[in-house]
This record gives sequence, C-alpha cells and structure tokens, in this order.
Amino acid sequence: MRRRLINSTLAVVLVVIAVFGVSLVIVETRTIEESAHESVRSDAARLVSVVESRLVAEESVTAASMRSQVPQDRHVRIELPGQPPIELGERPGEGAIEGRAAEPGGVTVTVRQDDDRVREEVGRTLLIILAVALLAVIAAVLLAVQQARRVAAPLTDLAETAERLGSGDPRPRHRRYGVPELDRVADVLDASAERIARMLTAERRLAADASHQLRTPLTALSMRLEEIVAAADAIEAAAAGTAGTAGTAGDRDTGSTAGTAGTTGTTGTAATDRAAASTIREEALVGLAQVERLTDVVQRLLTNSRDPRSGSAVGFDLDEVVKQQIEEWRPAYRKAGRAIVRSGRQGLRAVGTPGAVAQVLATLIENALMHGGGAVALRTRIAGNQVVVEVTDEGPGVDPELGARVFERTVSGHNSTGLGLAVARDLAEADGGRLELLQQRPPVFALFLSREADDPPAGN
Repeated sequence: MRRRLINSTLAVVLVVIAVFGVSLVIVETRTIEESAHESVRSDAARLVSVVESRLVAEESVTAASMRSQVPQDRHVRIELPGQPPIELGERPGEGAIEGRAAEPGGVTVTVRQDDDRVREEVGRTLLIILAVALLAVIAAVLLAVQQARRVAAPLTDLAETAERLGSGDPRPRHRRYGVPELDRVADVLDASAERIARMLTAERRLAADASHQLRTPLTALSMRLEEIVAAADAIEAAAAGTAGTAGTAGDRDTGSTAGTAGTTGTTGTAATDRAAASTIREEALVGLAQVERLTDVVQRLLTNSRDPRSGSAVGFDLDEVVKQQIEEWRPAYRKAGRAIVRSGRQGLRAVGTPGAVAQVLATLIENALMHGGGAVALRTRIAGNQVVVEVTDEGPGVDPELGARVFERTVSGHNSTGLGLAVARDLAEADGGRLELLQQRPPVFALFLSREADDPPAGN
C-alpha cells in the first residue's frame, strides 16, 4: 500500500511538472525572444535619435564618433542620405535578431544581434526550470513517503490488532487515528475483542466449575475401585487359605472316601473363588486406570481454564498408551464379535500429555466400534519429525458430504452429539499436534504428535 501511495503521488507530481514545465519553457522562451527583439529595436531608435541630433547640430557622423554609442555585442548599420553606409561591430551570422528605425529625413539605422546570446539565456532558464522541477520531485517523494507512513501505520496497527485477536488475546487497544473510516474499524475490533473476552471468560468459568465438580465423584469412584481391588485380594487370599486347609485335611484322612470327596469339593470352590476374585481385581484395576486417566484430563481442563498458556506436554512412551487402549477396548470388541489389532513401528516416543493422547485414541476407537465395522487397526509410523497413530476400520466410512466437517461441533453423520471428534481435535492441538481425516472410505483417522528429540530416526 505504501508503494502504491508513493507511486500515485509521484505520478501526479510528474504530470503536473510535465504540463506546467513545458508551458513555462514555451512562455519563457517567447518572452526572452521578445525581450531581445525589443532591446534591438530600442537600440535602433536610440541611435537614430543620436544621429539626427548630430545632424541638426551640424556635427559629423562617422564610425569613430558613433562607436561609443554602439554596444559591443551589436552590429549597427547607419544609412545617411548622400553618404556611404556606416557599419559598426562584428557582422552576425544567419538567423540574427534585427531591429530597424528610420527618420523622415532619410536616416535609417539597422541594429542586429547574434541569436547565440538568446539561446544561452533560454538554456539558463531551462536549467533553472529543471532544477526547480527536480526539487519539486524530491519534495514530493519525501511528502509521499511521509503521507504513506501516516496512512499505512494505522492500517498496520489495525492488522496487528486483528492478528492479536485471532491468536487469542482479546484485550481491546482503544486506539484512534483521527480518520473516521479507520476509527470505525477500530471500534468494531474493540467491540469484538470485548465480546470474545466475555465469551472466553464464561467458557473458562464453565470448564473450571465442571472440572471442579467432577473431581469429587471421580475421587470417590477411585476410592471405591481401590476398595474392590482390596476386597478381591482378600477373597483370593482367603480362597488360597481354604484350599491349603482342605489339602492338609485330605492328607490326614487319605483312606476315607468321604474325606476325599469333601476335600475335592472344597478345593474346587476355592479355585472358583480365586478365579472370580482375579477377574474382579483385573476389571477393577482397568476401571481404576480409566478413572485416573479421566482425573488427569479433568485436572488438565481445570489448569487450562485458570491459565490457558500453561502446558503439560512431556515425552512419553507411545507404545504404552496404544497398548493400554487396545487392552482396555478388547473386551468390548470381543463382545461385539470384532477384533482390534496393532501394527506398524514400535518403540516410538512422542511429546504430549499421555492422558490427552489416550483420550483422543479412545474417542477414535469408540467411534470405530459404534459407527464402523470389521476389524479395527491401530498403526504407528514416523512422518518426518512427527509420530503418527492411524486408526482405521472396515466400515462404510465417513459420508462424502461431511468430509473434514466431522471435526466441527454438532456435526455428526449418525445422530450423535457431534462433540467427540471436536473435543479430540482440541486435545490434540493443545499438545501441539493435530487430528486429521486422511481417507473417507475406508475411514483412516491420523493423530500427529511431535517426536521426542532422543527418538531414533526412521529405518526400514
């Protein structure tokens, strides 16, 4: 914009200089020429008067007597009745300026001047005009640069304000520039900043309140699960003690058929109790891990609501998170008659929040279970300085009309809430990663995360 303002100002100045400069040169040239002709005619009239006065006084009119009356740069020819013409000065060449004056008595004086002096004067005038034009151009450039800065500076400031507003800094700047149109834009940006600030404050307050309210039931649920694990351990220990006691009694009463039958029944019951206690313990541990991960997510939401710039991304073992999710969802897939498998490169480490990454993968796996079909595959690979986790299934995929809009809130192709993928993408972006739909049919969702610096480079 500055360049356009400068170029437009210079164009106007050059046009004005060209029009007025040419006109001025023409006018000055004619003025100088007219002045030269007038000067020559004036000299001729003066010399005629001098000659006439000398004749009246009966003085001789000769070249010697008239030499002092003739300027050095003039050529004068005096014609007297009955006498040869008198010539004074150097005869000029062709194109000389000529002036003639005559008296009724027959006296004629012709004065001629070389036009070189006229051309020199015209050249000097032209140089002066060019110098003035050059100074005008320089002044126009300086003025154009200053005006361009004055006009572009508010626009640049408004662009910075809009950029700050888009980057999440909704503080209004309350700057005005004295230009009604620009001040109107500043008013709109400040009003938008205030509205966005109020919306962000309300959202953060809601997230903080929801997170705070969820912490208490999650803590209680975690304690109950720990009690279930402890109870399962007690049942397993009691069953083991009962089996040991029954075995000892059977050794003392080896000859009795009834004793043998009792020992066998007691041992079978103890084995059943141990198996049930082990199953309860495993399920409780899985539930406890889920609660702990959910507690981490809630804590992260609470922390971000207080300070959105705070980050909790760390280097972690990606294989552990993927394995945890597969083990967690395998019973649900087995119940649905489907399989969940893992392939690709192993031993990868990524940078992020393990709980958030697990939540993103859980969302993708749950979507594949609810809306997909066939086997679900989790594939890990390396793409440049990033690690990628792809989740795909053999189902019908994403509706082509939706495409990448599946990540928008309230957008769903299966009459669901439409929040799962939107929240998953937000969690991924909060850790500096991204969640994308690489392929619609069959569906391939990919989670991109930064690779830890110590992670070895990709190999065959």
